[in-house]
Amino acid sequence: MPIRPQITSVGSCCLVGAISDGELHVANLGDSRVVLGQKVSVGGKARVVAERLSRDHNVSYEEVRKEVEAQHPGDSHVVVYCRGVWRIKGIIQVSRSIGDFYLKKPEFHRDPRFLQYGHNVPLKKPVLTAEPSIISRKLRSQDLFLIFAFRWALEHLSDEAAVDIVYRNPRAGIAKRLVGAAIREATKKRELRYKDVMKIERGVRRHFHDDISVIVIYLDREKASKHANLGFTTAPVDIFFS
Repeated sequence: MPIRPQITSVGSCCLVGAISDGELHVANLGDSRVVLGQKVSVGGKARVVAERLSRDHNVSYEEVRKEVEAQHPGDSHVVVYCRGVWRIKGIIQVSRSIGDFYLKKPEFHRDPRFLQYGHNVPLKKPVLTAEPSIISRKLRSQDLFLIFAFRWALEHLSDEAAVDIVYRNPRAGIAKRLVGAAIREATKKRELRYKDVMKIERGVRRHFHDDISVIVIYLDREKASKHANLGFTTAPVDIFFS
């Protein structure tokens, strides 16, 4: 089997959800996100609002930058503003991930074969961690659906806009509809046409938008069988990857 040292410079965000006995458990690393759509009554009228159930580990947020800086008090360059955004060591925006060993293990960052950008990244201690944020929450009858999405999708769609799209449209193909809405918003910002971007091969399209994964899970508690063990997950789950 060939040796592929570059694998040590590859990383990924991770978002996991599980429902047990009517309770939702979410663990995340990086900046993927889970958003809950729930029905509320405002002035006697029913509406659906968004509730974010995960924390983005991205240094574009001041509180995350402060968290990273507090972990590295002797390193004034642990977070720098580079190429228009905040980055850890001028390289990566997320503060937690799976992989990315060259930013976690000294033995990898010192060896040129393991470097992502062809130069040594000075490390006194790991600048990324694989410690997830975990939340648990009891699901209620007014909770309608969950959106699990890579942050890029919800970077161009607000949590509220995403929830509104899911609530107002048919279930079949809803994840693809969300991805399409996010890409349309992104192409507008870059003054491109959606149909032109979608004609580009996926490998090349990465220059225009990041990989996108969206999962929508409906929480039909009132429709669940009284004898069902999982209760909340009787409705279809819609998944789309781009």
